[in-house]
Amino acid sequence: MSNIKFAVVCSSNMNRSMEAHSFLQKKGFNIRSYGTGEKIKIPGKSEKEPNTYPFGTSYDEIYSDLKSKDKELYTKNGMLHIMERNRRIKRGPEKFQETKNKYDIILTVEEKVYDQVLADFEARGSESEESVHIINMNVVDNPEDATIGAFLLCDLAHELDRSEDLDNDIEEIIQDFESKCEREVLHTVLFY
Repeated sequence: MSNIKFAVVCSSNMNRSMEAHSFLQKKGFNIRSYGTGEKIKIPGKSEKEPNTYPFGTSYDEIYSDLKSKDKELYTKNGMLHIMERNRRIKRGPEKFQETKNKYDIILTVEEKVYDQVLADFEARGSESEESVHIINMNVVDNPEDATIGAFLLCDLAHELDRSEDLDNDIEEIIQDFESKCEREVLHTVLFY
């Protein structure tokens, strides 16, 4: 079991972060997940009509709402399945900017989310010498890519967890990971 405290963050704490949360948790990692968006946004009847909910809405409430709106559509597009998975993991989506929890590594799955996490740290200000590594790997927001992203983030988490001196090894670990999976990875060290 890893001693590293991980967080994984996407925009709505629905698909990409929850798939990674589920996968890494099953592999024994100490992990939590969050979203950085203004509100929870998931596909609706059309791209112009997404379903939106405030953070604090439970996965059960979203599941019931989608089921009552159009069970066939939300079964077909996978949203009911996603809600079923999510509600087995935790009560509902959590907003990153509202957490007081501290992590060793925060994994983000989109550059915009990475920037929002960095902006939140800047707004909070630094109060200690406790470092946190913020790492971004872009993952397309659909169920298939979320699964692939979860596998890749798990590989990266394993490599980071194996290090006996993470602060000194992390750049090399990220470079090796980038060449292995052929994806660009962003990395910043900040302080709590």
